[in-house]
Amino acid sequence: MESQIPAETLERIERCGVVAVLVVDEAAHAVPLAKALLDGGIDAMELTLRTPVAFEALEAIREQVPEMLPGVGTVLTPEQAGEAAAAGAAFGVAPGLNPRVVRAAQQGGLPFAPGVATASELEAALELGCREVKFFPAEPTGGMAYLKSMAAPYTHLGVRFVPLGGLNPDNVRNYLSSSLVLAVGGSWIAPRDAIRQEDWAAIRNNAYQARAIVDGLREAGG
Repeated sequence: MESQIPAETLERIERCGVVAVLVVDEAAHAVPLAKALLDGGIDAMELTLRTPVAFEALEAIREQVPEMLPGVGTVLTPEQAGEAAAAGAAFGVAPGLNPRVVRAAQQGGLPFAPGVATASELEAALELGCREVKFFPAEPTGGMAYLKSMAAPYTHLGVRFVPLGGLNPDNVRNYLSSSLVLAVGGSWIAPRDAIRQEDWAAIRNNAYQARAIVDGLREAGG
């Protein structure tokens, strides 16, 4: 089955390996945040729609940090999917599977990955034409061992997963070593408090650490 996400976007996400997942409370933080991530080697980010400034932050990053691939997350309504498409988000992600949201994203031309945690949810996503999905919450659900078992009957369809939830530098290698995983969501890279405190050095260092893990696995052939 064919992907609904443009090949160039998929390649960017897979090459990055770790998508920084962020909650931004002040639009003024968007550009220095994106630059800190880039300095650390992470060029894909997911701005969650948990604050009213998310779309303003997206616009600032698109205009001032064109090297970054900015998507949006926590897309919970069809209206948000339409707004994300209109705002030029590179991709959209949801924590769960809402067919109305998926269809709105498709109609708006927004590359979209719904969230799944069970075989039934995965089948529903596949029925809607989604080949890339978010696996959430990854660690509480059972981690990579669970994902391998759950995904086994569907691997011949080319489905790929973006795990998020409970991932950190200590366990992320388990996910990135699997061919099932397109990339992982990294909420540890830029914690909300670090963004609020404008601790760009810490965020840059976290991004660098994540980049080093990805590069190390690839050099080892993992």
